[in-house]
Amino acid sequence: MTYEVHEEKDRFSSRLATIPGVRTMPSVGDWILLAVDSPSDLARKVNRRLAPGTALGRAFDQGEERSTPPISVPRNMEGQVRVHVRDPKVNEVLLNTLRDVVA
Repeated sequence: MTYEVHEEKDRFSSRLATIPGVRTMPSVGDWILLAVDSPSDLARKVNRRLAPGTALGRAFDQGEERSTPPISVPRNMEGQVRVHVRDPKVNEVLLNTLRDVVA
């Protein structure tokens, strides 16, 4: 993980921790684990709002092909979702979408 990604991960993780009902968990690499209620439901709602072709989806993709969903439920990790750390603009789209879905 490059210094820039590590720095963005710290920034993004701090911002995610401000969302009520979301708790950041220790994570490695360019992923952040979040402890949440109803992880499958949360992931479905966020991914639907950020679907390719939607206005938010286009802002999230920034013209790049998506290789992973914005948010996923890792196997064997009950009560958690994971998000991939991307560039700051894309992370802010995800952050705001999460905030809206959780509210």
